[in-house]
Amino acid sequence: MEPIFAKLVEQFQLPLHSPVLIFSLILFIILLAPVLLEKVRTPDIIGLIVAGILIGPHGFNILEKSLFVDVFSTIGLLYIMFLAGLELNLIEFKANAGRSFTFGVATFAIPFALGYPVCHYLLGMDVWASLLISSIFATHTLVTYPIASKHGVTKDPSVAITVGGTILTDTAVLVVLAMILGAKNGGLTPEFWTRLVVSLVIFVAFMALAVPWIARRFFERQAHQKHSHYIFVLAIMFLSAFLSEVAGLEPIIGAFAAGLALNRLIPNSSALMNRIEYLGNSLFIPFFLISVGMIVNIRVVFDGFTVLLIAVAMTITAFAGKYVAADVTSRVFRLKSAQRDLIFGLSSAHAAATLAVVIVGYRAGIVDDHVINAIIVIILLSCVIASVVTEKAATVLEEQSGGAQATAQTSRDAGEQILVSLSNPAEFEHLLRFAVLIKDRKSSQPLAVVNVVPNTEEAEQNVALAKQALEDVRAEASGADVDVNVMATIDHNPGTGVSRTAREIAADLIVLDWPQGNGFITSLVGNKFASVLYQTAKTVFVCNLDVPASKYTGIFVILPQQAEAAAGFDLYWRKIAKLAAEHSAPVHVNCGNATFKAVRACLDQHRLAMKVDHTEFTDWDDFFIVFRRMSDTDLLIMVSAREGDLAYAPYLDRLPQKLEKHFPSLNKILIYP
Repeated sequence: MEPIFAKLVEQFQLPLHSPVLIFSLILFIILLAPVLLEKVRTPDIIGLIVAGILIGPHGFNILEKSLFVDVFSTIGLLYIMFLAGLELNLIEFKANAGRSFTFGVATFAIPFALGYPVCHYLLGMDVWASLLISSIFATHTLVTYPIASKHGVTKDPSVAITVGGTILTDTAVLVVLAMILGAKNGGLTPEFWTRLVVSLVIFVAFMALAVPWIARRFFERQAHQKHSHYIFVLAIMFLSAFLSEVAGLEPIIGAFAAGLALNRLIPNSSALMNRIEYLGNSLFIPFFLISVGMIVNIRVVFDGFTVLLIAVAMTITAFAGKYVAADVTSRVFRLKSAQRDLIFGLSSAHAAATLAVVIVGYRAGIVDDHVINAIIVIILLSCVIASVVTEKAATVLEEQSGGAQATAQTSRDAGEQILVSLSNPAEFEHLLRFAVLIKDRKSSQPLAVVNVVPNTEEAEQNVALAKQALEDVRAEASGADVDVNVMATIDHNPGTGVSRTAREIAADLIVLDWPQGNGFITSLVGNKFASVLYQTAKTVFVCNLDVPASKYTGIFVILPQQAEAAAGFDLYWRKIAKLAAEHSAPVHVNCGNATFKAVRACLDQHRLAMKVDHTEFTDWDDFFIVFRRMSDTDLLIMVSAREGDLAYAPYLDRLPQKLEKHFPSLNKILIYP
């Protein structure tokens, strides 16, 4: 017993050295911190940072900084920036490019301008130290981004503005740091500038052109190797981070660039995105936040009046500069006060970038121990205050995005029911992925998937086989964190079986696969589609989705005259908007002016942010002229109408046959409201 006890005591000697014990401790902290803080309504981030303080070398010395901790904390920091680029609405980001540039300039210039006189004249630092500390005031790390993500406000323009500004200001700070070090060492030579500019150009070209091309082909050729997709994404993230470091930038810039490069290829509602977010938010990002706490030394606050004075002066200056920058941006672009506070909360946390810059300055002899200790205080206070501000602002924005109308809409979305009919359960992937993408995340209803088995003597055996085949459907959907209710039913007519099931579950939307056979109309009459269309008044999507969704460059929508009169007009436009957001694709609308006004009114009413352009089209006798503006990589959505509807016209009956004849390989969807 004594040797076992002695070995146990040896393992628990502080600081801990066993990787297994260290990892177990970290996991228990990640597990318990949110549970404990939930009772006092404190953001999870604060709990993780405080836990890092307590277990770190300046606390109870349970853990010390090591390669193990550094690796996981680096992954967490890169993950935050990677997710920021991946979750960014590129259309919103491009629309806010000018705002991001304005905020980036403001959040760099204002703290820098406030910081220099405070450091040089009030605190008596020399020119190089004053310039370095002033640039530190301009940096920030998106430590509180997970809070915005948790509240579902990452699509708000204020977040796009802040993320864009973060890249600009952190890049500017790193350039200033390189200039300070070069000037101090006499190294601001033409060779220095040439090397910096050339490396930046090569890096940007690689991220913008090569990475999307490589990723698109990898996802196409390895479509069935689901486990390899996540490994590939991580590999791209780390490669990009390394290349940005080679180019003279911080690795976080490369991680963000990797997120932007893969943004269009990984829809937000996809199974791959779910895996990326799950692992990042569950493990890597909390590990990074704990490591931030481990560098904080509370004792430095009491280490003489000098440190306290420097810390107070620098903290006030840092917060004042960031708040003024957020306030100026909000006033210039007429943002709400909650959006201003969210910008301030996201941009006021100083962590990794700040620490990296000050340590480089310390090693170069530009700043001393007092400044290092003061920066540690700033990191602690900024992370705590930024977390509280971000939590409050995100909560307000989440509530403001509602109102009576949105509350009613949320209630409808919560009960939204989509029925997917699979003719062949063995070929379900494209149709199921489409249904997952258009399904509203607020809906508490599972995705209903049905396969209708002919009523023959082997019906019972075929039902059992169909249910077994549909289990693959359930497994695929679970990867995207979507509940699925799989059903196999018996009926003489497949269309009647689908219609009956739709009525039984009160489906709002029916998704059908494109008819196969000797022609669309022949299949339509001889198969289930005529029954589905004319036995129910529900909105029907008929989908031909053979081309990988990663190839979409736009969504090409054609609407008949008076399409706005259909009861399902709002429903299918909400789905089109969701597709556009998932693929970061612009929408090209072809219809009459009156119909397009109704489209704009619908988008404004439901706050559907997407890039839309309009081409007037009413000459259905010369139907094919409209396709001259369509790209081969566009997703074609054709809105039709049932006979008897106000938008119905005889030419609509011929359009499906024309589409099948002239565009057999094009991704296309027919909508019957």
